[in-house]
Amino acid sequence: MRHHNTNRKFGRGKTQRRALLNSLVSNLIVREKIKTTLPKAKELRPIIEKLITRAKNGNLATRRLIISKLGGRSREVKKLFEVIAPKYKDVKGGYTRVLKLGVRKADGAPMAIIEFV
Repeated sequence: MRHHNTNRKFGRGKTQRRALLNSLVSNLIVREKIKTTLPKAKELRPIIEKLITRAKNGNLATRRLIISKLGGRSREVKKLFEVIAPKYKDVKGGYTRVLKLGVRKADGAPMAIIEFV
């Protein structure tokens, strides 16, 4: 039985799905706004919000934890700690917004923009 297993599969295996989400996380941190499909944006939102909540603490242990979660990407970690997290120091949550764009012409996939508020 699949009780409480609500994550999306995206037609990929576990490692491919994890690589896809890690890539989306790092692109969102670098660009601060990305265009992707609606299910990918909805799956990305809780991951990035948990990282920002951890980064607001700002100590060495959380920095090392986030480095391990992002696969050693120091540029993204530095931007997360020095630029993005201080903006949300007084905010409890809801750091991102998902805007629906309509469907993609080629295959009819629902598109969305995910960005920082």
